[in-house]
Amino acid sequence: MKQPACVVPFEQGSRLCNVCRLAPATPGLRRCSRVVAHSPAMATLMVKAAPIAASDAPVVIHGESGVGKEVLARALHANSPRRSRAFLAVNVAALPADLLESELFGHVKGAFTGAGADKRGLFEAADGGTLLLDEIAEMPLPLQAKLLRVLQDGEVRRVGDVRPFLVDVRILCATNQDLAACVAGRRFRQDLYYRLHVFGLTVPPLRARIEDIRPLSEMFLAQEGHATGRFTPRARRALERYRWPGNVRELANAVKHGAVLSDGADVDLEHLPEGIVEPPSKAAATPALQTLAEVERAHVLHVLEACGGRQVDAARVLGIGRATLWRKLCRYGAPLEERRRPADT
Repeated sequence: MKQPACVVPFEQGSRLCNVCRLAPATPGLRRCSRVVAHSPAMATLMVKAAPIAASDAPVVIHGESGVGKEVLARALHANSPRRSRAFLAVNVAALPADLLESELFGHVKGAFTGAGADKRGLFEAADGGTLLLDEIAEMPLPLQAKLLRVLQDGEVRRVGDVRPFLVDVRILCATNQDLAACVAGRRFRQDLYYRLHVFGLTVPPLRARIEDIRPLSEMFLAQEGHATGRFTPRARRALERYRWPGNVRELANAVKHGAVLSDGADVDLEHLPEGIVEPPSKAAATPALQTLAEVERAHVLHVLEACGGRQVDAARVLGIGRATLWRKLCRYGAPLEERRRPADT
């Protein structure tokens, strides 16, 4: 039987969904985050997430880059007994190992050069609440051992300190990698994997949830303060036909593009990014034969463009290392600004 959609009108965001019984809207510092689940794939996910939200167990959220893993994590927190306490998030891949350790666990004055005062870490700041470790597969192995200790004993010790203290934090993790494969490749500790992977939730890519494109695009257009808040029928059709390799993040950027160029009128085809509205030509229906290298080059450059030139995001969507992506860009003769070394991205 077809799974009914999780639907709560945008203007009634405080209500619970009548399917999954979760509140889909979660407040943030800048704007409200909302889970959109009109598609059967997302409705099924939210029904599965409902009992998990009420527990204190760790959860690993899987999904491609840009699908909305943090939005789901915020919904889990907002529907948990910890909802009145802090929700904090850190991108593990964005910080070098020494800085990440201090960010997570804090440090005492004089622990290292530049540590001029005591600093609370995110575990301490999130006490009683929820901590999201985004891109958990990128965490260095030595820090994985320290994280395992926190999960086992609930004890945290600041860098440079000898005194541990207790914390009560629920851990949520997000990744676009196969953690089991990372364990097999010895890039992720097996014991930590089993501690974290009590529950696993996978957010489907946008191409697998076509029914969500219209409500998502209308939500993003409203967030831009657009005068009419509408798309023309042909613009809607173009949005629903596109494959969205950058997922919901790419859709949000496309809507922003349309909101700016439409200048208050309904968003039409000419207001959307060129790659989305390019009509299928006769040549496209029967494409010229290409070598495998030519197909790979076109796909890599398309993903890089869809990710806004961010090599870190593009490498994750492609499932390759940042250094591998950089070497490919050099071989393709990409513009210099697109060929910055992985450390610069």
